Amino acid sequence: MKAAIIGASGAVGQEFLRILEERDFPCDELVLFGSERSAGRTYSFKGKDIIVKQLQHNDDFKGINVAFASAGASTSIEYADTVTKFGTVMIDNSSAFRMDADVPLVVPEVNPEDALNHPRNIIANPNCTTILMVVVLKPIDDLSHIAKVHISSYQSASGAGAQAMQELQQQYKDIVETGKTEHVSKFPCQLAYNVIPQIDKMMPNDYTKEEMKMFHETRKIMHSDVRTSATCVRVSSLRSHSESVWFQTEKPLEVDEIRKALEAAPGVTVKDDPQNYLYPTPLESAGKDDVYVGRIRKDLADDNSCTLWLTGDQIRKGAALNAVQIAEYMLKKGAL
Repeated sequence: MKAAIIGASGAVGQEFLRILEERDFPCDELVLFGSERSAGRTYSFKGKDIIVKQLQHNDDFKGINVAFASAGASTSIEYADTVTKFGTVMIDNSSAFRMDADVPLVVPEVNPEDALNHPRNIIANPNCTTILMVVVLKPIDDLSHIAKVHISSYQSASGAGAQAMQELQQQYKDIVETGKTEHVSKFPCQLAYNVIPQIDKMMPNDYTKEEMKMFHETRKIMHSDVRTSATCVRVSSLRSHSESVWFQTEKPLEVDEIRKALEAAPGVTVKDDPQNYLYPTPLESAGKDDVYVGRIRKDLADDNSCTLWLTGDQIRKGAALNAVQIAEYMLKKGAL
């Protein structure tokens, strides 16, 4: 088994390295690829130093079974044929191929079997906010079909990458030291001591691209006609995203049966004791594999609806971990 990471120097690429080692992913050799700027850097994996190679249009992927790609949509589009031409399966973390009919969009807790049908040797990793939400919605949908979902997301700086996290930290430092900051480049405006009701570019219908990703990706992953409406907000936390989720089911569900279904669900940790003010926060979910859920309650405006709060690590389950779990499932099924 030979694996590769494309975009090894980025925040998600570094998380891939950690997760592959933590989970003892069964690869005999790991190859790291990056941009011309990243080439030559050295990273440690299972006690060995690995030098990052420059990603190029050549035969470097010959003999590689699986490649975890996290270098952006434009890079994935440009290099997809180069990566896959010798049979390498590319598990792509960008938005490049998510809605292509011949590319499966996979969350292992929801639709793992979709990964086995990949005619282009490409499997797409969904958007981070979508991943966190569908892991929680799947066990509820198994109780009663979910027809509608409304979401308000509270997304940390990590969703915009390592440089965005550094920018937020620099902004706080500047403000503490001088009372103001001039470091604003990764976000539309200052994020420190602020929230920004925009993630990704605005679409013609006045929803952002991030919000439309949640609409389309949820339907594809869950094989459902569910309709979602989201407002995605950037908040000044450093790591882990959170979501306030309202969902309407075909038949009324009781809070206790929802809680029991979530407690039994893979990839979910329930922390829900409202009378004792126990609920999960982003600080708690940071660095963890599970999606944390709390504040489960009946909706006051609709008898067929409930609401809940969830939080999960955007870089782990929202990106690198999900991709590694896809590869682990394929190995288990003999598909790699």
